[in-house]
Amino acid sequence: MAIKNLTSVQARRPFQRRRKTCPFTGSNAPKINYLDVRLLSRYVSERGKIVPSRITAVSAKKQRELAKAIKRARFLGLLAFAEK
Repeated sequence: MAIKNLTSVQARRPFQRRRKTCPFTGSNAPKINYLDVRLLSRYVSERGKIVPSRITAVSAKKQRELAKAIKRARFLGLLAFAEK
């Protein structure tokens, strides 16, 4: 009987989603800096757009910081505005 209950739960929810954690919070987390182009380029798509937080799992506060740093790096010419 326990096996039947287990399979019915798995049939309803076939894909288990694990909660993503923000990569910028916690100990040993990298600091968001507009001069760190390698870090910022991970959060910019190949078309030059800032990747949304629902994909990267960055918290809302850190996403705003990240967007500001990317825009600042673009303005200084460290990052490209768009790829050709």
